[in-house]
Amino acid sequence: MDIRSMAQNSRHAARALAVLGTKEKNQILEAMAVALESRKEEVFKANKIDVAAGKANGLSEALVDRLIINEARMDGMKEGLRTMISLSDPVGEIESGWKLENGIHASRIRVPIGVVGMIYESRPNVTVDASGLALKSGNSIILRGGKEAIETNKALANILGEAGVAAGMPGGAVQLISDTNRDLVQELITMDDLVDVIIPRGGQGLKKAIVAKASVPVIITGAGLCHIYVDENADLDMAVPIIKNAKIQRPGVCNAIETLLVHKAVDPHWIESLVKELEDQGVDVIGCEKIKAIAPQVTLATDEDWSTEYLALKISIRMVDDIDMAMDHIELYGTRHSESILTENIQAAEKFLNGVDASAVYVNASTRFTDGSVFGFGGEIGISTQKLHARGPMGLQALTTTKYVLRGQGQIRV
Repeated sequence: MDIRSMAQNSRHAARALAVLGTKEKNQILEAMAVALESRKEEVFKANKIDVAAGKANGLSEALVDRLIINEARMDGMKEGLRTMISLSDPVGEIESGWKLENGIHASRIRVPIGVVGMIYESRPNVTVDASGLALKSGNSIILRGGKEAIETNKALANILGEAGVAAGMPGGAVQLISDTNRDLVQELITMDDLVDVIIPRGGQGLKKAIVAKASVPVIITGAGLCHIYVDENADLDMAVPIIKNAKIQRPGVCNAIETLLVHKAVDPHWIESLVKELEDQGVDVIGCEKIKAIAPQVTLATDEDWSTEYLALKISIRMVDDIDMAMDHIELYGTRHSESILTENIQAAEKFLNGVDASAVYVNASTRFTDGSVFGFGGEIGISTQKLHARGPMGLQALTTTKYVLRGQGQIRV
């Protein structure tokens, strides 16, 4: 594939998108949603190929689950596009305005970033979410999904592109790199004359490789070594379903927990019962020496376990002396994604909320809620775990930047 030609087409499309009105963008999004429904059998057929290949190649059950597109997930993708229609268009939004001493009127407005390079693994719904969010925020996008979902991504990108262009979208606004050759990624991430930002969404290895070699600015997303801390004042009956949800509902996603921290004053019988419940649900439980003393059947944790994002039915449990030890553990091993405290103590909750450095911090709730759709963004292009430009689930506003607009009447600087 000629990546440079793709990027040039994307740059031309970005200029056209920047002046496209909200009504026109919404019409394109609706056309995409309608096309997904009318051509969904194409997607299901392609997805069966990817799922079969994933199973044959030994992907874990959790990772295979990330590949699957079924009726419910198709409905979710369509609903996401239509939610984007209902959201306010950030492009042209005036953030502030003032008059200079010389009479010039100044304002700071939101504008599209331009050309977005999206590199992601496994989950083909990202193809739809990212395309829709890029379009509504006035950006063109070059997509490069993982080889595990290549057939599904091809089908989705073709449907979105054809429906979009038929509804008035500039050609080149949504493009997919359909060749899985990694050299093409290296070319894309160094094309800083045409591409404005790279957003990698996947495992730590993917992101480290891109950051090390990219000359295009990168927004880091997605690594989710998330924790729940069970405080000494936690409602233990409430804690059990929260923990099970955060670990078991979809273990292969970035907002699932990998480590459970438990205050030393928590009833050991409750800990023993929780371990058994998790194991009964198929979870492989790893524990520190104190946890193993309570539940001897667990595997003794190593230092590596505390820094491992399992993305599977596996959890590490550590007993801590107090909230400070829990926060220290999170600071050392966490990935700044999502962290939760379970407690009835207001002071402990506020200390955790203010002291834990993460893009989303919870009290008495599952970390599974860190999601652009749940937050009302109509989807997300990723969950940023860095601090510059954007943080947390990245919706429409995160895909814009600002421009200063100045209106004068002949003023000159002397």
